[in-house]
Amino acid sequence: MISGVLFAFFLIQFEFGETWIKHWIKPFGTIFINLLKLIAIPLILASLVKGISDLKDISQLSSMGFRTLGLFLISTLFSVSVGLVVVNMVKPGKSISEATRTEMLAAYGGEVENKKTAAIETQNAGPLRFLEEMVPDNIFKSAGSNTNMLQVIFFALFLGIAMVMIPETAARPLKQFFDSLNDVVLKMVDIIMKGAPIGVFALMAALVADSPGLELFKALGMYALTVLLGLGILLFVLYPSLIAFVVKRNPVKFLKQIGPAQLLCFSTSSSAATLPLTMEIAEKEIGIDNEVASFVLPLGATINMDGTSLYQAVAAVFIAQAFGMDLTLSQQLAIVLTATLASIGSAAVPGAGMVMLVIVLTQAGIPEAGLALIFAVDRPLDMIRSATNVTSDLTICSIIAKSLGKLESR
Repeated sequence: MISGVLFAFFLIQFEFGETWIKHWIKPFGTIFINLLKLIAIPLILASLVKGISDLKDISQLSSMGFRTLGLFLISTLFSVSVGLVVVNMVKPGKSISEATRTEMLAAYGGEVENKKTAAIETQNAGPLRFLEEMVPDNIFKSAGSNTNMLQVIFFALFLGIAMVMIPETAARPLKQFFDSLNDVVLKMVDIIMKGAPIGVFALMAALVADSPGLELFKALGMYALTVLLGLGILLFVLYPSLIAFVVKRNPVKFLKQIGPAQLLCFSTSSSAATLPLTMEIAEKEIGIDNEVASFVLPLGATINMDGTSLYQAVAAVFIAQAFGMDLTLSQQLAIVLTATLASIGSAAVPGAGMVMLVIVLTQAGIPEAGLALIFAVDRPLDMIRSATNVTSDLTICSIIAKSLGKLESR
């Protein structure tokens, strides 16, 4: 990561540097992410079916399912609340000058329109669209795109439950197939991760080459620091406290164990792309039973977005402050609810949170054009909030495993 940044900073000093990085370095980063996405669907399908089919009865699944969804919801609500408290204390929007606001609106206006179009389609879908889209009409079509990950999870759960409900002898051939497929996919993860240093080097170099001017970063420094402060509270206070007092583990050791997953998620900005490594770390390093990890982590990568929800709360209030708007308590409470639901609906891919932010802004009556104010620093912050998301997934997975007696004593 560090060498990629330094290499790019050196090269962009030359006239040909930026173009050379985009043509000859960036493709390797894209290939690395594509390889991770390539095995995301097979991994989720194989691991979920294997994990559920290992259960002795359905009551074990319902117990784990209710605990998982409940903790995800509480965690997300807390994250949004932390974001609102921090942004109201720091008030970063007050530092944006009229000249800077005009400059950023002009620079990123086109990208704002694209996000608004996508958000309008989501908003007009209806309140039960989330459930409707969760049930696929063709599993092969759903498996053809990582954006349909929730549909694949639904099918895997459905298939696994059906396998538990039929006689063991009848289910054995299919179970053996998925057990074998799971082993093969995990080996593919090992092979792909051997190329991680090259992929991460390329991704970081491309990020530096694609970055806007330093003037915009300086203007948005207070906003970025506010987001980082909120994420820091989650990463270094909330999650370590839960690990220490609930899981009864050393939080420093836990953070060291999950470090590779955090760094990979940071460089790819995608919980979905990091999922293979996240699951491997959960089982091999933390000692979480495969039955729990294969259920909680794929679901978490899809609907548990603590970093994204905190960022949406901070961004919404920041934009309101930049436009001179004073949000009432009821408006901010509405942001808590909307940001929670929006983060659940966010895809586990880079930049998806920006689309859902439009819905949060619209609900609160904040001008959507204000998105242009945060586009310049969105990518670096997206990397950090993605790392926060995966940390939350692993923390909650550890808590659930501990409560079910599925966590090895280490």
